Amino acid sequence: MISGKTIVAGIVGRPVAHSLSPLIHNAWLAAAGIDGVYVPFAPDAHGFDRLAKGFRGGAIRGVNVTVPFKEDALAAADRASEAARLAGAANVLLFEPDGRTVADNTDGLGLLRAFAVQAPQWDVQTGPVTVLGAGGAARGAAAALILAGAPKVFVVNRTVAKAEAVAAALGPKATARPLSHAVGALSVSTAVINATSAGLSGAESLDVALEKTQDAAVVMDMVYKPLETPFLRQARELGRPTVDGLEMLIRQAEPAFEAFFGERPPAGVDVRSLALKAL
Repeated sequence: MISGKTIVAGIVGRPVAHSLSPLIHNAWLAAAGIDGVYVPFAPDAHGFDRLAKGFRGGAIRGVNVTVPFKEDALAAADRASEAARLAGAANVLLFEPDGRTVADNTDGLGLLRAFAVQAPQWDVQTGPVTVLGAGGAARGAAAALILAGAPKVFVVNRTVAKAEAVAAALGPKATARPLSHAVGALSVSTAVINATSAGLSGAESLDVALEKTQDAAVVMDMVYKPLETPFLRQARELGRPTVDGLEMLIRQAEPAFEAFFGERPPAGVDVRSLALKAL
């Protein structure tokens, strides 16, 4: 039930109708008995700044932000967390009652928690990690890995200039590699993360020599539709442990929920099963 005290949060993106975030957050709200609601917002391609300004003052408690507005979200904030600054993007905006906007990035934390759930044997500090891609998702993943203690992160991309720009922004622990010369990075990495859109339904697959990875190297794909991408299928056929994008989506939602509604998601709600049914 919506009341005069209902806390409103949501997700901003374009497109956003496909998002599973409303399903996840509203399931938690219902189970916790919180007077709150989580709804989607889809401004036009140039409308994010107007939307963010309109939410200032706390009428909306906060929003998650997805493509293509994550960089806009960081630019709209008065204050940003270290994770958001290093990632160069924000996936969470909080609208304070005094009119200030605070940016955070929980994508990296979600990635690390997904590894902890689906590949608990993996330790980020034991060796290099390869991140495929040079967009905002790749930079966010690489930033989180560095903050968590990864000794080296290889940023691999078809256009090496883009990978070099990301590596330069992240500092000495990040190194750029072109996709055509990725074997050296793959062969020494303890994990390989696909942060590109390759593998999405209808998108081209990613041509990566996963057979060159170590037997124990963990392979992750941020894409969750389909849940098993060609990239993850190849990894499983090689016997590599895997982490899927749905687990990351759920785990990045946990700290966002707490920021919006003031308490952790309730235990015992199988949001993964709910999301799988929706998929």
